[in-house]
Amino acid sequence: MTKQYSLLLISLLIIIAACSAPEGPVPLSAEAPEAEGWDMEVVIDGLSHPWSLVWLPGSSDTLLITERTGQLRMVQYGELLTDGIGGLPEIFVSGQGGLLDVALHPDFDDNRLVYLTYASGDEDANRTTVGRGELDGLQLRNFEEIFRVSHDKPKDQHFGSRIEWLPDNTFLLTLADGGNYIRFDGGWIREQAQKLDTHLGKILRLTEHGGPAPDNPFIDHEYALPEIWSLGHRNVQGIARDPESGRIWANEHGSRGGDELNLLQAGKNYGWPETTYSLEYHFTRISSETSLPGMEDPKIVWTPAQAPSGLEFYTGNRFPEWQGNLFSGGLVGEQVRRIILDEEEVIGEESLTIGQRVRHVAQGPDGYLYILTDHENGELIRIIPSE
Repeated sequence: MTKQYSLLLISLLIIIAACSAPEGPVPLSAEAPEAEGWDMEVVIDGLSHPWSLVWLPGSSDTLLITERTGQLRMVQYGELLTDGIGGLPEIFVSGQGGLLDVALHPDFDDNRLVYLTYASGDEDANRTTVGRGELDGLQLRNFEEIFRVSHDKPKDQHFGSRIEWLPDNTFLLTLADGGNYIRFDGGWIREQAQKLDTHLGKILRLTEHGGPAPDNPFIDHEYALPEIWSLGHRNVQGIARDPESGRIWANEHGSRGGDELNLLQAGKNYGWPETTYSLEYHFTRISSETSLPGMEDPKIVWTPAQAPSGLEFYTGNRFPEWQGNLFSGGLVGEQVRRIILDEEEVIGEESLTIGQRVRHVAQGPDGYLYILTDHENGELIRIIPSE
């Protein structure tokens, strides 16, 4: 073997090693067996890239659905109303940006407040924003912006964002690190996820008016933004709370592989991009570390990527054997993962293969699971027991 050939072989081995799937204390989750005893039926179609949904109180027949393309739609008695809801703010619709999450104030029956997350700005300067208005028929009255992310960013990637209300009428807002291969403040924008003077790559806890919750973990930190509740996140698009234990779970996108399910706690650091099982989109390692002291390990690492989006903790009675499980949607996986829990530990996974990009998963007031598919002709699908 010539010296030149030896050097070439060594270089090739180094490249292969650098591009191999990272290993660490959390085993990689790939395929999962198909769940049994379920079927699906289309409730409505004709939605334009639907993103989120919420039922109005007291009924399983009326719900609101956001479309990423900028419309808020109402469904009544299984029919999608032709007219969208008016009174929405100006929305930046491009790429991953647009109208995103929808949630109701816990006292909606009294105040009629609907909360929306959306991208605002333009191609050169945009950010995740939260606003609210009073629902009056097919109109949002007195709409106001109550929060916007601290730093504007360019391009149209990585906005988050989900709302999860807590029992004290504060809410968690999941955010993202700003995008891929974007230069920001002298480095890559993803590095902001480890910095406490920016909202990028964080989960926040806000009051109903959009201010910082007064007992947030970094409220007295000299250099931290007071809204921050946890840090070190890439792109969190699913969050769910166990109503009995109060545990809060979230799923987030990795890059090439390395999607995560995390058990969230106030003040904790979830590692991105210092620790990750992800590869760059051009296959090299993002970090040489998958676990470090002072940073939380994920409960699941999905490689290949699921592109998780939408997460629900199931408490319904239509599938008694599923009670206490998490259900995580997958855009790339085109499935829903049933995640079987034993308190804080994951003890199994099953797949519900949908065959379409799953954007959101939610439990309806009737106890069924519902999913939204992310397509130009998107659907609302109900998961039902098979005969």
